[in-house]
Amino acid sequence: MRGIRGADYQCFTQAQAIGMKGTFRAFLSAKLQDLHSIVRRADRDRFPIVNLKDEVLFDSWEAIFSGGRMKDNVPIYSFDGKNVLSDSTWPDKMMWHGSTGGGQAHADSYCEMWRVGERALSGMASSLQSGSLLQQSSSSCSNSYAVLCIENSYVGHAKR
Repeated sequence: MRGIRGADYQCFTQAQAIGMKGTFRAFLSAKLQDLHSIVRRADRDRFPIVNLKDEVLFDSWEAIFSGGRMKDNVPIYSFDGKNVLSDSTWPDKMMWHGSTGGGQAHADSYCEMWRVGERALSGMASSLQSGSLLQQSSSSCSNSYAVLCIENSYVGHAKR
């Protein structure tokens, strides 16, 4: 993924390519970045977490870290409109996060700062079908799992 910055850049450019105006970041932790801190403290309880069709996944950013589960039957979409939970592009239905259940970087479970894909190394992941984005599943870095992108700046009524 070329590190956190490379993953953030992919989120940003893919969002821009479809006309979205917000700032998007990769839902990943690493040595110098806790997942919980991706969204500004002032916004963590103010806005729901929604998919590309504005359907609510979580009532707030904080809900993800307090044992909250995704709303039932609400899809997660890729920027090209595919339903990640049903499309064959993601056969394992897993996502990387590198975090503890509380959103802090998990010690050494983030594939060498998300720079390597070696079988011998591991990263923390979660099953997308579990409803919890912070399930603790240590997985080989050689797996091709999804990386979620989170809009971390509110743009108001502009196209998101």
